[in-house]
Amino acid sequence: MAPLMLGALAAGGAPLHAQAPPEAPPNAARIAMVIHGGAGTIRRQDMTPARDSAYRAALREALGRGYAVIKRGGTSLDAVQAAINFMEDSPLFNAGRGAVLTSTGTVEMDAAIMDGGSGKAGAVAGVGHIKNPITLARLVMERTPHVMLAGAGAEAFARSQGVAMMPQSYFIIDRRRNELERDKQARTAHQHHGTVGAVALDSHGHLAAGTSTGGTSDKLPGRIGDSPIIGAGTYADDASCAVSATGAGEYFIRNVVAHDICARVLYKGVPLAQAADEVIMHKLVALGGGGGVIALDRQGHMAAPFNTEGMYRAWVDTAGNVTVKIYRDE
Repeated sequence: MAPLMLGALAAGGAPLHAQAPPEAPPNAARIAMVIHGGAGTIRRQDMTPARDSAYRAALREALGRGYAVIKRGGTSLDAVQAAINFMEDSPLFNAGRGAVLTSTGTVEMDAAIMDGGSGKAGAVAGVGHIKNPITLARLVMERTPHVMLAGAGAEAFARSQGVAMMPQSYFIIDRRRNELERDKQARTAHQHHGTVGAVALDSHGHLAAGTSTGGTSDKLPGRIGDSPIIGAGTYADDASCAVSATGAGEYFIRNVVAHDICARVLYKGVPLAQAADEVIMHKLVALGGGGGVIALDRQGHMAAPFNTEGMYRAWVDTAGNVTVKIYRDE
């Protein structure tokens, strides 16, 4: 059966105008999930067949882990965390193990999670030893009165909660060292960036969003991107939509991209795909900001526009169809 909803993604950012999913029978719950593994300069000619296959397999596995949670009646928050935990543990993505390096060769990671039902959110920024930053972000949301903890304070809280911590050597891989050296020699900082993220709709009708990242290669120590900033790189509201972003974080912060998309849905009443397209393919492009988002609403409508050459992405629609894509021309 052909995948629904996101067929227009083959153009790499066009609004999604494919047919809507079939109407569910009365009282039947719709569930759906979308994940991303980062957007940027992702070209087919630069990818070996083995690496292409590895990315697709990892995306499918991450999606499967999250979707299994909501399929058995679990919450969208649990699904988002499960998918992101897997991508944080994979060295393929710029989050957790395999995160890009700062200008001094260290790892500093950010993450956020948000519950669309309660409006609660948690985030961590500038952490260097947390095995799974998204897990700590959720603990900030659930076990503190705060939204964001950073640096040493976040890591102290992690220790108090028994969160798994690792030495810097665990996160740093050779590929990221090589990228940092190339960036320094070419003086092209911030060319290697990316993020992982997930949005989910559970059988209770609740949305959630989460994002985790190592930031941008060769960034100044202490730089914080959009991922942990609620409304910029991560946002969820049952009344509108759930969004996780990836790309040039400074643009996403200045334009509060995730919230802007949801606000257009809520206040202007425009379809999700149109709202996401207006922000990513028009507003950001006009300002020179590269990147993309994944977005989902309570009806199970999805959008995943991006204005870069590629974006690692996968989804399960409300009919249960699974799709995995990487390049713009798919």
